[in-house]
Amino acid sequence: MSTFIKPRVPRGMRDILPEQMIRRQYVIDVIRDVFEEFGFEPLQTPAMELSEVLTGKYGPDAEKLIYQAGHTGGKEDISLRYDLSVPLCRVVAMYPQLPKPFKRYQIDPVWRAERPQKGRYRQFYQCDADTVGSDSMLADAENVNLIYQVLSRLGFQQFEININNRKLITGLGEYSGVPAEQLGGLYRSIDKLDKIGLEGVTEELQENGIVEDVIDKLLTLLQVEGDAITVLTDMKKQLANFEIAREGITELEELINYITTLGVPEAYYRVNVAMVRGLEYYTGPIYETVVEEPKIGSITGGGRYDELIGSFSKQSFPATGTSFGIERIIDVMEEFDMFPSTVGKTVTQVLMTVFDDDLMEESLKLGTRLRQGGIRTEVYFQPSRISTQLKYADSKGIPYAAILGSDELAAGVVAVRDLASREQENVPVDEVVDRIQQWLEDN
Repeated sequence: MSTFIKPRVPRGMRDILPEQMIRRQYVIDVIRDVFEEFGFEPLQTPAMELSEVLTGKYGPDAEKLIYQAGHTGGKEDISLRYDLSVPLCRVVAMYPQLPKPFKRYQIDPVWRAERPQKGRYRQFYQCDADTVGSDSMLADAENVNLIYQVLSRLGFQQFEININNRKLITGLGEYSGVPAEQLGGLYRSIDKLDKIGLEGVTEELQENGIVEDVIDKLLTLLQVEGDAITVLTDMKKQLANFEIAREGITELEELINYITTLGVPEAYYRVNVAMVRGLEYYTGPIYETVVEEPKIGSITGGGRYDELIGSFSKQSFPATGTSFGIERIIDVMEEFDMFPSTVGKTVTQVLMTVFDDDLMEESLKLGTRLRQGGIRTEVYFQPSRISTQLKYADSKGIPYAAILGSDELAAGVVAVRDLASREQENVPVDEVVDRIQQWLEDN
């Protein structure tokens, strides 16, 4: 008796079936188009890296999530990549001859041993655009503009790009007077302000041993509201005695000026001094995008990491980038039915039916003609009832079916059926490509 293995996938991973892949490809295509409009060029790196490449870059909490990928008898300690930024830094160090600034994008899967939940998977795609070799705040402003352009083209109307600077965050730590060994806990608590509120942050800070007057000073700063210039002006007054904070504020002022010039509407971004981002390699501006509904967490994240490439080479380069969380973006778009009607269940536009064995050759010729005309055409493999073939096309969401029977062949026409309306029209063979193309454009 045969023993069957129950078909299943590991927790936090999933199969992506054709209908889902078509939607995914639509999102990826929009993102890729925007990246290339801004002059970013494609790059691919291995799914696995030497473990020494990845470790020591993300912070202790993040590094617990790195998947080890060794095999029996393997002589190298290797791991699945955690993100696309660290592999990029390794590439820049290995190929110093790359022209600078080096603008690259990469759209590939990464792996993290996280606890699976809505919008969070253990294997997921990142869509990254990074600029290496420029310390200009214009490069960071361009990242913000990328985010705005991508999300707007995908149909997002309610999103907010939160902007901060790690130098300003360091200044907050100095302002608070908290000992260096407690700063990590301080920053992690501040980062939760939007999630757990003032009371929750206060409780966490108290649990970390931070005294009451320091908490009051910090929370007063964190509650500063208004447009970007108002927030930065207030920060400049409060943190005037802290050089690192002044540097961060100056960078943010320059960044905001560039964003304004680039035409990003003020309604879509704000300076949020409570936004920290957990990765330790950030050195300057940081940004993170959230949507109001559903509460799914951030859908983009990024920032400046001017020292990371120096982990691999004596010569370091300034670098900045942003990453789109495609899984969460797709989840939001599906929940709110944001995909355009042109993104269907199938890539096929026409099913070429096969009336009988005698007409197989003519059906194949017509199918080839449709393909040569730029129409994505599937030919049914064997003769069967036309109703069966039409039912198959309908189940896949194919919009049109072409029927070529003996009567149609004798009359020099093709019967083209619109499977949504059930209407059918006899079209001259010489006109069928143009006619179907027109219908596809109209619909």
